[in-house]
Amino acid sequence: MTVLLFLIPIALFLGGLGLFGFLWCMRSGQFDDLDGAAQRILFDDEPGDAR
Repeated sequence: MTVLLFLIPIALFLGGLGLFGFLWCMRSGQFDDLDGAAQRILFDDEPGDAR
């Protein structure tokens, strides 16, 4: 039963750390353009490739 005194604060700390990381990603714009990177890989935008 005394192990819960260690596990509960550790679980709360890890949960808070995950929440902090998620909020930081949201505020820095990591999730703004989810489709752009997936579509960008399909097209070549090299300037010398125009035919």
